[in-house]
Amino acid sequence: MPYHQPGGPTDGKTMCKTIRHSIAITLFCCCINSHSHATDYYVRTDGGTAAQCNGLADAPFPGLGTGQSCAWAHPFWALNAGDPPTWKLQGGDTLIIRSAVAGYELGISAPNTSWCDIGYPWDCVLPALPSGPDAQHPTRILGYGWNQGCVDPPELWGAERPLHLLSLIGTSHAVIACLELTDHSACVESHSNPAVECKRDSYPYGDWAPVGIVASDSTNVRLQNLDIHGLAHTGVHAGRITDWSVQDVRIAGNGWCGWDGDIGNNSSNSDTLTFRRWIVEWNGCAETYPGKQPDHCWDQTHGGYGDGVGTGATRGHWIIEDSVFRYNTSDGLDLLYVRENPSLIELRRTRAYGNAGNPIKIAGPAKIENCLIVGDCGYFSGKPYAQEMSDHCRAGGNSLALSFGQGDDVTVVNSTIVGQGDCLVEAVCDRGNLPCDGSESATFLNNIFRGYKEFLDPQDTACLIWEDPSGISTGHMDYNLIYNAKNSGCPRGTNDLCANPLFVSDNLSSFDGHLQPASLAIDSGLAVGGLTPDHDLENRPRPFGPQVDRGAFEYRSLQPGKPVTSPYLLLLD
Repeated sequence: MPYHQPGGPTDGKTMCKTIRHSIAITLFCCCINSHSHATDYYVRTDGGTAAQCNGLADAPFPGLGTGQSCAWAHPFWALNAGDPPTWKLQGGDTLIIRSAVAGYELGISAPNTSWCDIGYPWDCVLPALPSGPDAQHPTRILGYGWNQGCVDPPELWGAERPLHLLSLIGTSHAVIACLELTDHSACVESHSNPAVECKRDSYPYGDWAPVGIVASDSTNVRLQNLDIHGLAHTGVHAGRITDWSVQDVRIAGNGWCGWDGDIGNNSSNSDTLTFRRWIVEWNGCAETYPGKQPDHCWDQTHGGYGDGVGTGATRGHWIIEDSVFRYNTSDGLDLLYVRENPSLIELRRTRAYGNAGNPIKIAGPAKIENCLIVGDCGYFSGKPYAQEMSDHCRAGGNSLALSFGQGDDVTVVNSTIVGQGDCLVEAVCDRGNLPCDGSESATFLNNIFRGYKEFLDPQDTACLIWEDPSGISTGHMDYNLIYNAKNSGCPRGTNDLCANPLFVSDNLSSFDGHLQPASLAIDSGLAVGGLTPDHDLENRPRPFGPQVDRGAFEYRSLQPGKPVTSPYLLLLD
């Protein structure tokens, strides 16, 4: 599938609808419908104050009276004003919010903020959501239509620099679904360009907020059908989380980082963290308002950050499937700090491309299958929206960076890995406190490797793999197709092929990893069974012909699969 998609742009709301799978919707609705002995509250713009309406009916304020059975006019009316304020919701209750033309402004200018101080407007935030009593009875904030495809999610937008829009600090057993979280400014907090930097010296500060969701010490939370974009700093700042599920969530155009898992000392997560249909893009860029276009992308050389996803030292079983990491100004997916035990990373049917650093960084043990990893680390060079970028191919721009600890095993199967960085694969022992002792291994089966001229040194070509210490992959590579990679030693395994893979588009600027009919990768891979998956990147059955193909795409025709769309016009350049 080409990653510079033809066709017009779409907004995040349409994107959320487009990528959703019907089975996932059914399971999600069943999950959040299992809600008995709890209270549902409603918000709509034609509702009333907490004195006029009790919030218990999805109905407008009739115009007269108090304590009427009608909706509140704003989420802040769901609070009991005080120092600090508290939710009227109890654990296990639900707040259902209808869409509004102008959205719902969060911050000191919102209604019911008598408890806020204009001298400290950043503290004028919704308090942490109360925990549900158990996993079967979560506390929920839902956009209206959450159970009908989430076609028009309500917008919650921050103004006057509130610390965050939603808090899950100490919250367990909760669901946040069908919302758009953003602000109405193109500024980036502490940006190196004064023309872009958010105002921080005096009130009024403007229509910006730094963070969408903050979370810590939080268990059994589901984020679903969220569009978190255009914040002045970070989309999600979450550490010490346990058993979270993130599904059909887009995190885009946040000025510093998309998902930041480093909350300081002891940021470690635990148990199972599941991410499905997760789009993380354009982080490290300002997002114009109202145009929602990337602008003033900046890198670490200019004082920014730019990872799509990053963490502090952590453990956990990370499952990431059917996801996209693209156009971030540093690394795409950086899980290099999953260094604590027990841990396991499983990455399936995922695309990473257009990132200025490493597309994928993984700490072992790990399983990677059916992934398209394009190390086009010079992507931002010369782009009109990359005004503050010069650190192209950061950390060598290696396409896949692997980190090993003692005894770790990483398997990479049926993936297409190409790039213009230093190497296609980097394998280094630096995970944890136990040094490598030779028991580590990196197993590569059924992959396609294709090297290009290095962006930073066009006289050189990307190498196949750089290992420290050497030998991690020795004896563990077979049935791969290797082309134009320096020091590849091809064939490395008995059944390796050393030939042009014949991609549909071999140009990095319009790369399409589907195979042409004459490709030697077709019907030449290791059969399904063992490590070989029975579906490909587009979740189509393997094999289609007499034998499994090598690489991420099982050959069928020259017609690409259904694209994952982006809301940015500049995706089409």
